[in-house]
Amino acid sequence: MTVAAVWRRLEVVEESRKREETEPMSMLMTRQEHRVTRRVAVPGVRRWYHRWRTEHVLVGCGLALLPWLLVLANGLPGTAVATHWNTAWVGLDALEATGLIATGLLAARGHPLHALTGCATATLLVADAWFDTMTAAPGGDQLSALAMAFGAELPLAALCAALAVRGLARRTA
Repeated sequence: MTVAAVWRRLEVVEESRKREETEPMSMLMTRQEHRVTRRVAVPGVRRWYHRWRTEHVLVGCGLALLPWLLVLANGLPGTAVATHWNTAWVGLDALEATGLIATGLLAARGHPLHALTGCATATLLVADAWFDTMTAAPGGDQLSALAMAFGAELPLAALCAALAVRGLARRTA
C-alpha cells in the first residue's frame, strides 16, 4: 500500500467519524466508501466476488427452489413416520422459549439486538403454528392446534415482529 493510499484511508476514516456524529446513516455510507476505496486501491483487478455477490447467490438459490416445490408436492407421501418426533417438537419449543426470553430481556435493556432476536422468534412461532395445524389429526387435535396457533403462537409472533420493526426503525431514524 502506498503512502498516498494510506493517507486517503486516514482521510476517509476521519470523514466518517465526523459524519457519524451528525448523520444516522453514516455507517452505510462509510461501508460504501471503503468499498470504493478498495476498488481504487487495486485498479484493473476484477475479483470473482464483485461479479457473484451474496445477494445474487441468494436470489439464484431461491429461484432454484421453485421447481423443487413441484417435485416435493408430487413426490412426498401423504403420511410419514418420524422416529424423533418428540425431540423435534421439544427442540422447536425450546428455541421459541429461548427466543422469547432473549427478546424480552434485550428489549427491556434497550439493546439493539432485540430486533434480530424478535425477528427470529417471530419466524419460529409462525413455523410452529403452521406445522402444528398441518400435522394435527382431524378432530380434537386439530381444534387444539388451531386454538394454540390463534391464541398464543401467532399473537406472540406479531408482538415479536412489531418489536423487531420498531427496533429497526429506531436505528435508521
